[in-house]
Amino acid sequence: MLDVFGLFSVETLYVLIGIAVLLIISIVLSIVAIAKSSSMKKKYNMMMEGSEGKSIEQIIKAYTDDVKLLKETYTDNTDAIKDIYEKMQYTFHKIGIVKYDAFHEMGGKLSFALCMLDSNNNGYLLNVMHSNNGCFAYIKEIINGKSFIELGGEEEKALNQAVAGRMGDEALSQEVNDIVNNVNNK
Repeated sequence: MLDVFGLFSVETLYVLIGIAVLLIISIVLSIVAIAKSSSMKKKYNMMMEGSEGKSIEQIIKAYTDDVKLLKETYTDNTDAIKDIYEKMQYTFHKIGIVKYDAFHEMGGKLSFALCMLDSNNNGYLLNVMHSNNGCFAYIKEIINGKSFIELGGEEEKALNQAVAGRMGDEALSQEVNDIVNNVNNK
């Protein structure tokens, strides 16, 4: 028998059984804690790996590299677009053409007046006349939508179509062109 501070006495066998039970409980709790820790570590590792087994750091670095590449591409494309717009100012993108029969001796409208202008209405007017005696071609320079050389009726019509920005009815083309310009300027 065991005497505890003179207060009470306990059988030694009960004390040993109690200590054994406490030891078993502590071992069981230790095993449970180790199992939970292992499970949490597995979940942590799964969370830290991406869908292809990459770590979050690798995924973030890949995305950062992609963003840098996109910025570089954006800058390159912006510069290229500016270059294209600058070059387009000096290209002919307004056209007016009028077909006619110059000498009324040949069947059909084989002659034509072709006007090609850039965005500032600078360019050239080409007049090609077909007859039984041959083909004659004349070119006239256009500056700011005007020619300093007198134009024939067909040439004037082709110039007006080109200045309007579209082929067809001059008045309608000018109206449509004005509407488009007003929308673009807003």
